[in-house]
Amino acid sequence: MHRNFSFVILTFIVLMSINAQQQSKQTLPYYNIPEAPENFTAGAVAARTIDALGFRYYWATEGLCSQDLAYKPNKEGRSTGETVDHIYGLSKMILKTTTLKVDEDKNTELTFEQKRKRTLENFKKASDILKNATNLKAHELVFNKNFKLPFWNAINGPITDAIWHSGQIVVMRRTSGNPMPKGVNVLLGTKK
Repeated sequence: MHRNFSFVILTFIVLMSINAQQQSKQTLPYYNIPEAPENFTAGAVAARTIDALGFRYYWATEGLCSQDLAYKPNKEGRSTGETVDHIYGLSKMILKTTTLKVDEDKNTELTFEQKRKRTLENFKKASDILKNATNLKAHELVFNKNFKLPFWNAINGPITDAIWHSGQIVVMRRTSGNPMPKGVNVLLGTKK
């Protein structure tokens, strides 16, 4: 009787863990790329670029473990974890460009999972704002009151930099023995 009860409890715990993982995947944006807008506008194209970034980042970071995060290609380079931190900072800069609000969590210590979630959410919020944008001139890259750059610089700055670094994570995780999950199709924006 005691063994059967232990088996039932263990089975329940495993099923709850699997269910929690499935719910997490469903609550985080960019498991798949969202539907494309019907019209090609400047805002829609900018939003789609961020959606593509979000999809790549989602799968570049899915299933990373502490060994992967600690991996560093050489003494001078960033570790995978430091690269995740950098992309998180870039996501805040991208969101700031769209909302023109100041970053609110500058000194917060976050776990990898928390940074990953906030990064994906920042990309999603920025994309949603840009989808409805009619004039990207309003979305300046603001560093302070005296130093602002046009949205063009957000494209060739933090947006494409984050794409670049997402690719680095893919290479580093492969090198650390944990390749990206199979079935990710960046052309279609889906995972099989």
